[in-house]
Amino acid sequence: MALINKIRERSGIAVAVIAIALLLFIVGGDFLSGNSGKSLFGGDTSVGEIAGTTIDQKEFALLVDNQRARFEQQSGRSATEQDLNQIKDQVWEQLIFENAYKSEFEKLGISVSEDELREMVQGPKNIHAYVRQQFSDQAGNFDAARHREFINAAANNTLPEAQKVVWDNFKRDLIQYRLREKYQNILNATTYVTQNEAKKEYVAQTEKIDARYLFVPFYSIADSTIKVSDSQISDYYTSHKDEFTGFDSRSLDYVLLQVTPTKEDSAALNTDIRNLAKGLASATNPQGYASQNSDIRTPYLKSPSELSEDLKSVLGSSIVGSIVGPFKEGNTYSIHKYEGVTTDSLYTTRASHILIRADKSAPDSVKATARAQAEVLLAQAKSGSDFSILAKQNSQDGSAQNGGDLGTFQNNGSMVKPFESAVFSFSGTGVIPRVVESDFGYHIINVTQAKSNVKYKLATVSKLLQASEATQNEIYQKAETLRAKVGDLKEFQAEVKKDGKLALLSAENITPTSTSINTISNAKEIVNWAFNSKTGVNNVSDRVFSLGDSYVVAALKSATDKDSPKAEDFKKEISLKIQNDGKAEKIIAKIGNASGALENIAQKYGAGALVESVTDINFFSGVLNSAGVDPIALGVAFGQKAGKRSKLFKGENGVFVIETTRKAAAPEIADYTPYKIQVQQRVAGYGAGFIAEQALRDNAKIVDNRAKVF
Repeated sequence: MALINKIRERSGIAVAVIAIALLLFIVGGDFLSGNSGKSLFGGDTSVGEIAGTTIDQKEFALLVDNQRARFEQQSGRSATEQDLNQIKDQVWEQLIFENAYKSEFEKLGISVSEDELREMVQGPKNIHAYVRQQFSDQAGNFDAARHREFINAAANNTLPEAQKVVWDNFKRDLIQYRLREKYQNILNATTYVTQNEAKKEYVAQTEKIDARYLFVPFYSIADSTIKVSDSQISDYYTSHKDEFTGFDSRSLDYVLLQVTPTKEDSAALNTDIRNLAKGLASATNPQGYASQNSDIRTPYLKSPSELSEDLKSVLGSSIVGSIVGPFKEGNTYSIHKYEGVTTDSLYTTRASHILIRADKSAPDSVKATARAQAEVLLAQAKSGSDFSILAKQNSQDGSAQNGGDLGTFQNNGSMVKPFESAVFSFSGTGVIPRVVESDFGYHIINVTQAKSNVKYKLATVSKLLQASEATQNEIYQKAETLRAKVGDLKEFQAEVKKDGKLALLSAENITPTSTSINTISNAKEIVNWAFNSKTGVNNVSDRVFSLGDSYVVAALKSATDKDSPKAEDFKKEISLKIQNDGKAEKIIAKIGNASGALENIAQKYGAGALVESVTDINFFSGVLNSAGVDPIALGVAFGQKAGKRSKLFKGENGVFVIETTRKAAAPEIADYTPYKIQVQQRVAGYGAGFIAEQALRDNAKIVDNRAKVF
């Protein structure tokens, strides 16, 4: 009765709300949004600004929706939260290109002609690397026949509509990439390395020294002994403002409540599996029954490589028509009805390889060197060396990161002919005892699953062990109770501390473009809440965030604004600098005017002081043992003459006294061209082209408010 009375009391409010909603629906969205980018209620309807152009929220949402539709049409599945975040980033970058880059390229006369685009996508001489990648197999081998077939279909307008849209978008992206490539190349070509710069590079790599040094690391003094006050941080920031750049970030405290199946959920699944086993055993159409009742659909015909070892061992002694299982893989439990075997016209196998590249057009000397390297690796593999480690260290294709594993494949031409012939003419498993040559180089091959054309007929029901709705509701309610009980960050922290089963976690300096928080992936909803203009520091989230199999309650701990930087934003960084200065003063004061051998000074100082030596190091890559790479200390060591000892000084990692015991000057050479090239190559990634692109973006005065709107 109490609930009904409440409804009656509020019925007048409800009628008013409905009336307003109908009015707004009739008048339309323009009344709400206005013409200035502001809504009737004062909200900003733009997601940002690029080169003076306001990016309207509706416009952006429409572009995202169109891109999402294309993605789903191409992939055949719904876009996940992660996919959607990537799509939003792609659309935003496209808008930056249209509004900031395009006009600059047009001013410079940079363009891509139809003939150039045709050569990029068709070849035959200059097929773009991205196009090659689209038509390459797992081993990185370009499939010219498949590429030619696709190009012909595109030219004859016989591609399916969905594929045509994807291809058109790919070509558009390719044009944009080439425009940016040309722009960077033009500007990079203006970078000039002088003779003096090349000589400095040569000296830095060639001049060698031996040195002995006393090193007292900052970490040998506890941080707690150097107190840093807020006023010190503020004073330091005021004096060094030009060293710090403002940034947008948010820091959170949060609680993560994981949804995991309970014993009751396991028992319920066990009962389901037993009932399904009875149903599968008596089904007149086992394959159809399995398809209707399985959480994960699997093919009816399975090769041996697709079966787990446990299942294979059971099938070896099973009779046709029997039910086997359940088998557990992760959170999946499967039962199978075994209906015999059949044979396929194709064989299936699995193999790993190590590729030493030597293109078929390479000189004989290059091929000979590559083959010799391959023979050495083959000998190591045959002698029992771990093949996956050899592949990771030596293979010159994309499979290296997977230990050379190429997955399962059939003798259907998916691999280059010499490779396929070698694998499918081999019996059993193991390293093929010869190097195999193909158009791409030399392969050392390890067959990891014997070839087979046997297919098992298995009607499979697979069920996932998942938390029941009741379990999910229980965990959600716990999260909601916590959220509703607290009013601010301080109360949130105190409440979590009281509950011994909850852990308070922290995420520091999240950026507006972050899509994950620590180990939480697809956390964009939390990021958007944290950056929303209505969310203030110390606020607790206005809802429980549901993220897959977990619930999150968060509180905003701190925020930084790139347009209004303050000392607090750089507290950790500044505190470390002040602490290190204080530690250096303590160390120098304790050593005082100590003289004599470095060992004597170290002994006088006591615990923490190290005496070390280095031999034959250069300035370019010198490492000072415990001190690591310390540019200040290296500069002192190389800057003084042999036989000289420095005064006590503060380096980046501690306090030093350095003796340069030997100095081998770099001999004069006539030609510094190789070192000039090295400098050019090193700065290429951060050369004029890259700097100019950054300047373009800076001049466009990009304001990205997506995190505050979406």
